[in-house]
Amino acid sequence: VYFAGDTGFHGGTNYRRMAEKHGGFRLAILPIGAYEPRWFMAPQHQNPAEAVQGMRLCGAVHAAGCHWGTFQLTDEPIEEPAQKLAEALVAEGISPKRFRAMRPGEAWDVPPPG
Repeated sequence: VYFAGDTGFHGGTNYRRMAEKHGGFRLAILPIGAYEPRWFMAPQHQNPAEAVQGMRLCGAVHAAGCHWGTFQLTDEPIEEPAQKLAEALVAEGISPKRFRAMRPGEAWDVPPPG
């Protein structure tokens, strides 16, 4: 399991390093919220499209989106991260079963490899 913490995308550098060091992951826990306005938040928080790129770059089979939906921290509407994640997954041809926008307290039995 790779937990990215609270991070900006930074061209995917951190994700590439994790894939090189660990060879991929069954699950990546990636932040998808608190990203607007981009001019100010990009260094600290990635957006959902960047999280989808991060999932690919770190070699994660599945991903759980975190850091969203509890209270409005930045300028985007509180439900927008989940909506934007769904759009990014469609754009990248990734099943929504592989990357879920997890709600606080939600459990997910992540499928085994293979």
